[in-house]
Amino acid sequence: MTISPPVPEVGSHRLGSPGLRRVNLALFAAGLTTFMSLYCTQALLPELSGAFGVAPATASLLVSLATGAVALAVVPVSTLSERFGRTRVMIVSSVASALVGLAIPLCTTFAALAAVRAVQGFALAGVPAVAMAYLAEEVHPGSLGGAMGRYVAGTGIGGVLGRLVPAVVSDVAGWRWALGVTALVALGFTLAFWALLPPSRRFRPARVDHRPLLAHLADPGLRRLYLVALVAMAGFVTVFNFLTYRLLEAPFHLPQSVAGLIAVVNLAGSAASARAGTLTDRLGRRPVLLGATGLAMAGVLLTLPPSLPLVALGLLVFTCGFFAAHAVASGWVGLRAGHARAQASALYLFAYYLGSSVGGTAGGLAYERAHWTGTGLYVLALYGIAAWVALDLSGRLVGKLRG
Repeated sequence: MTISPPVPEVGSHRLGSPGLRRVNLALFAAGLTTFMSLYCTQALLPELSGAFGVAPATASLLVSLATGAVALAVVPVSTLSERFGRTRVMIVSSVASALVGLAIPLCTTFAALAAVRAVQGFALAGVPAVAMAYLAEEVHPGSLGGAMGRYVAGTGIGGVLGRLVPAVVSDVAGWRWALGVTALVALGFTLAFWALLPPSRRFRPARVDHRPLLAHLADPGLRRLYLVALVAMAGFVTVFNFLTYRLLEAPFHLPQSVAGLIAVVNLAGSAASARAGTLTDRLGRRPVLLGATGLAMAGVLLTLPPSLPLVALGLLVFTCGFFAAHAVASGWVGLRAGHARAQASALYLFAYYLGSSVGGTAGGLAYERAHWTGTGLYVLALYGIAAWVALDLSGRLVGKLRG
């Protein structure tokens, strides 16, 4: 394997530099467009269930197929970025996904809509597959936690807009216009990302080689972090896929546009991810990760009683816990991998989006069989696994993972 020669740290972007500000803005826009596109159907799942006459678990495929396609594509795309460059792959991917998104409102059958969503997922994969490796290469290690947190914050706000915009527009003009408007907004953020993204200064092309994937999978610390990504994302997508169904039914009977407002809590999640990134630079990754998983579990418990204020508070707490855990774990992967960082990050994202795809649909089965109580217990079990992994990252292993 050809490994890129080391590049002096003096060229990396540091806190307070104009270069880091541009990196932060560009990757923030990338997070916005990626997650707007990826989750644009999530808030509309009850409406799409009615429009096409499908059950909740089936409707959730409109999210799961897109995230599953991302999971399948991130590893090969990240490998290509080792040869052709981070910025080129991210820009091509973001533009392609935005253009595919414009075709979604034209679909006339559930099968066609599902197929286009899968294609969009494949097109989207380049941004999340490469963004973390780009940050790990271009940002000084002392500023990486904050930069990673801001990128994750962009994904959180993208998740808000991807759910809020279609939910509000659908009440006025129906789901087709809702998805069309969302696609146009995502295209605007894509163009901003393209204009702002600084070129790579520390990237050096390397021969495409899949052997680093096996080396990363053989690392017990990385395997544990990948497991955190899988279970945390499975729980997160489950909550946001099916809580809307609960809020539309008794005893809440909220309108679609109001139920769609649950996405606003992602703003707090974005702030939590940025804060968690800063805290890891000061306190260490293990205690912040453990605290984040515990926070998420407490939030799920609060959503179980049939009380709208408690559900809202629980969703807020849960979302902050998830985003904090994701910011810590994703940044930890970039530091742990000594080489082929794009492939290490891609394996993390493979687990992350596999959790979204498979775990989210499994959450639909829990909802259909035991309503919200069963769904909550399912999510608690997933975060229990994440907490166990965080506790297991101790002793000699933690020493290795400090990067």
